[in-house]
Amino acid sequence: MAGLLSASAPARAQEMSNTLPDLIDRSRQAVVAVGTFAATDNPRFSFRGTGFAVGDGRRIVTCAHVIPNPIEKDLMIMVPAAGNASGQPQLRAVKLLRRDTARDLAILELADEKGALVDVLSLAEADGDQQVVREGAAIALMGYPIGTALGVTMATHRGTVAAITRAALPAPTSNTLSERAVRQLREGAMEFLQLDATAYPGNSGGPLLDVRTGKVVGVINMVVLKGTRESALSAPSGITYAVPVKYVWPLLGK
Repeated sequence: MAGLLSASAPARAQEMSNTLPDLIDRSRQAVVAVGTFAATDNPRFSFRGTGFAVGDGRRIVTCAHVIPNPIEKDLMIMVPAAGNASGQPQLRAVKLLRRDTARDLAILELADEKGALVDVLSLAEADGDQQVVREGAAIALMGYPIGTALGVTMATHRGTVAAITRAALPAPTSNTLSERAVRQLREGAMEFLQLDATAYPGNSGGPLLDVRTGKVVGVINMVVLKGTRESALSAPSGITYAVPVKYVWPLLGK
């Protein structure tokens, strides 16, 4: 009996380290607010969505629709207080590195000399055509669901992967129609993760984490609305979609 108890202790410790509170503590510093900055605006920082740091800490993953097109103001990220040494939210200049409008993904890169972000998230890697997450898996989505209205406050919502499905993004407008977008329309629908978790418009671009592994398996892309955009707060549908992480890897040059 003693042998069985001692053998199971490491397993229990590993399970405890993968609880949702632990995952939030490990991940929150890498999740940033994405927006634009203009000294003459009030407020000067205009929130547009969520992003998260990956790799060497100088690249940020977000959604393409979070980035204005055309870009007429400075792009900025706001790093939460817990994510920098000052203990205060910090604005960092970024530039658009790559944008895939067909799959609604974008990669930003730090554009200042203040150094890389210390905390980054790990992306799940698929083995061939194998899915990195299964239907029914416990997931957590992180981001800024109501923007910066109440300060830079990140929120986490939990749920499960309800379905892995194929769907087509809305047809791009003339100013976003690119060769890649045309090719995507010609090839047909892309894969999405359908979630039973409630997200809000400000969550766009935020990470979808597998609670078991702690790795990013998708990027929050869109929320099914019952009515107007404003109704997302008062009457959320509870249906959210995420772009699978396999579409992020090519943008990172992997």
